[in-house]
Amino acid sequence: MNNTEDKTIPKGRWKHIIPATILVYIVAYMDRTNIAIGIAGGMNKDLGMTASFAGLVAGIFFIGYIFLQIPGGQIAERYSAKKFIAWTIVVWGGFAAITGFVRDPIQLLIIRFILGVAEGGVYPAILALIGHWFPNHERARAIAFFQMNLAAASIITGPLSGWLIEAWGWREMFIIEGIISLALLFVWMPLISDYPHQAKWLDPKELNWLNQQFAEDKALIKLDDKASVKTVLSSINLWKLVAIYFFFQIGFYGFALWMPMLIKQLTGSGMSIVGLLTAAPYILCIFGQYYIAKLCDQTMNRRLYTAIPMIGFAVCLTLSILLENSTWLAYGMMVLCGFFLQAYAGPFWTLPPLLFPSNVLGGVRGTINALGNLGGFIGPYLVGLLTVTVSKNAGLYTLVGALIIAIILLFTLPAVTAKPTK
Repeated sequence: MNNTEDKTIPKGRWKHIIPATILVYIVAYMDRTNIAIGIAGGMNKDLGMTASFAGLVAGIFFIGYIFLQIPGGQIAERYSAKKFIAWTIVVWGGFAAITGFVRDPIQLLIIRFILGVAEGGVYPAILALIGHWFPNHERARAIAFFQMNLAAASIITGPLSGWLIEAWGWREMFIIEGIISLALLFVWMPLISDYPHQAKWLDPKELNWLNQQFAEDKALIKLDDKASVKTVLSSINLWKLVAIYFFFQIGFYGFALWMPMLIKQLTGSGMSIVGLLTAAPYILCIFGQYYIAKLCDQTMNRRLYTAIPMIGFAVCLTLSILLENSTWLAYGMMVLCGFFLQAYAGPFWTLPPLLFPSNVLGGVRGTINALGNLGGFIGPYLVGLLTVTVSKNAGLYTLVGALIIAIILLFTLPAVTAKPTK
């Protein structure tokens, strides 16, 4: 396949599909993680939550998150990602707003669990949608651009949520941000089509080019008519990918969901300043995602460029702990963590198509995301529990250990993940 960029081909897919997916997940991620700002802004005191219970509240989302992972990926591959995601927007937006009305920790646990269920199928559905619109040699960049939603969401969530809490309160913050979610439907429905041939706005030249690229990709990828999600569950490579994703999510969410509290303790700042300081690492996150994905697509060494961000994150997180007595040096290391924080995602999600038949990819992605994201429950809970029972640093060093395990497992994957497709 000729992977050279053809500058004469229109870029409609980049201008319609990617911005819409980014916007949807920005708001989804905001509703997922604004709990961290809420806890730092007094929610824990108002509801009488300990640090360990606050970690449970932050993490329970990911227990609910597993339920629609495989069904969401399968529905998107076989039916309609567009319609499936539209319905989830209605449910998660509603429950995000209801969070502002909770009266006790148990109500909060239940709502966070339901929010996780509602959002659970969105990620694999969007990955399937990207697979329908972007050929193999563009896919790491397309996924990386989509993944920039996490950085953009964090840049927006910290300052916006901090300001809303200071201006009105944490309850109003949840209600307003939930209403914003529901407004997404007015963007999603007109911009998205499930496949290129369904998009009325697509230039015929771009459609023909995409059809040609997908035909070439299909010729290189094996199709096993006998394969099913059930049969690939016996594959050691599937469980390696699940474990890699699981341990990285422990590190990522353990860091991300406790970062506002860590920064508040480190600097002694008010919530508006904490919100701004929380946003800084995610500005670097955008650059990390772009450059790592670009190098990954240029070299096609998917394994190496999945590993580099994990190593960088582990090193910077360790330095932030070691330098805690120097407030701004420690904070600077947290900011540098941002460059590596999500840069693994674009390269990582190009690994499953190298290891599994195309007809089971929806279920494979759903399995990885469902079980791997349990790390998003374990990470915040471990940090909260170890902070109470041992020390704050014990919780953070546990996150570093999880990242190291993910790196080791990554290098046990087959050689095909490190070599360009011929």
